[in-house]
Amino acid sequence: MKNALMFLFLLAALSSCSPRLSYFTQDLYERNRWSDSELKKIQFYLSDDVYLRRKLGDNSSEIVEGKVRVVNGQKIEEIYIPRSTPGVFMFSPKANRFAVAFENGSDSRFLMFGPNPKAGERFVLLAKDWERSTGTVTYDGKEYEVNYGAAFAGLMVDLRRIDRQDRNSRTAEGRKVD
Repeated sequence: MKNALMFLFLLAALSSCSPRLSYFTQDLYERNRWSDSELKKIQFYLSDDVYLRRKLGDNSSEIVEGKVRVVNGQKIEEIYIPRSTPGVFMFSPKANRFAVAFENGSDSRFLMFGPNPKAGERFVLLAKDWERSTGTVTYDGKEYEVNYGAAFAGLMVDLRRIDRQDRNSRTAEGRKVD
C-alpha cells in the first residue's frame, strides 16, 4: 500500500512538471497581441511529424544534414522533423504568418505557419501549392515536397509556461506621510 501511494505521488509530481501543450490559434494570438520580440520568447512545438523530400539531380552533392536515399533509381534528400520538436519564432513576413525554425544552423531553415479556417484557426504548415496529395514548401532556400498529411501539422505551445511568463506582479509596500 505504501509503495502504491509513493508511485501515485511520483506520477502526480512528474505530470505536473510536463508541458501541457495546446494548439496555437488565431484567437490566442489576437487575445494576447504579442509583438515579434515577445513571440521569440515563446517555445513552440510541432504537433505532427513532417517529412520534407526533394529530388536531387545526378550532379547534386551539396547535402549538409539531410539524408540521401535512392528511390527507384532517383536520389532523394529527406529531412524529418518529428512531432513535439521544439521550435522558435524567427520573423513574420506579413500579418498572421510565422516563420518557425526547428533546427540550429542557417537562419533559412524554417517553415511557414498561419491560421487555417478548416482547422479551427490553428496555425498550421503553409505551402506554396497543395496539389492532390503533396504540397511544396521552401526550406533552407530549396523547394521540398511534403505529403498532404503535413497540411494539418500545427504549432503548439505550453500555456502554463506562457501564463507564467506573461504575469507581471508586485506587492505594494505602502506609502507613509512625510
